[in-house]
Amino acid sequence: MIRLLLIEDHTILRESLALMLSKGNIKIVAHCASAFEAMKIIDQETLSCVLLDLSLPDRDGIELIKAIRLKKSGLPVLVLSMYPEEQFALRALKAGASGYLNKSSPISTLTEAIEQASQGKKYITPAVAAVMANDLDSFREGGGHEILSDREHQYMMWAATGLTLTEIAEKMRVSPKTVSVYRARTLDKMKLPTTAALVSYAIKSGLTT
Repeated sequence: MIRLLLIEDHTILRESLALMLSKGNIKIVAHCASAFEAMKIIDQETLSCVLLDLSLPDRDGIELIKAIRLKKSGLPVLVLSMYPEEQFALRALKAGASGYLNKSSPISTLTEAIEQASQGKKYITPAVAAVMANDLDSFREGGGHEILSDREHQYMMWAATGLTLTEIAEKMRVSPKTVSVYRARTLDKMKLPTTAALVSYAIKSGLTT
């Protein structure tokens, strides 16, 4: 029996997923809406797999993957996200996720991914495989947003939505001065002159929804 923890902050979606997945050899041990609740459950329960949404109210999803892997290195984590693979799939995999699926995926694909991850295997969809191939090409060319750190990448994504420096600081829970450092490092690494150029890059690269 696969013992699954479901982390999703939208109640209707979380309860619907719990209902649809509670079939066959999958048992939903618990489901919750926050990273704080998730870490308590991971401490208390014996789990086979975690299914995680990246958009949580109290913690960045990529950071949560790292925290889970640090606490329970052998516990597989699958990401189920509304964000396109181009935005976060590689970062999730590099953080330790066993797979990345878009929320448009059919339930049969999700079930297959959970079963495969629970066996200690990676689950790579064709869309993620394409992103990985593009990343390899970018690495060979010496450019691309994948050279950014997680925090710099977060800054770029928030900036691309039109948020101000102060608003981004609130989202990232750091000071505006710290965000200014992320901005400077991001522009330097990307060889871009302004934030407007960075936003243009994000849009042209399909990184915005």
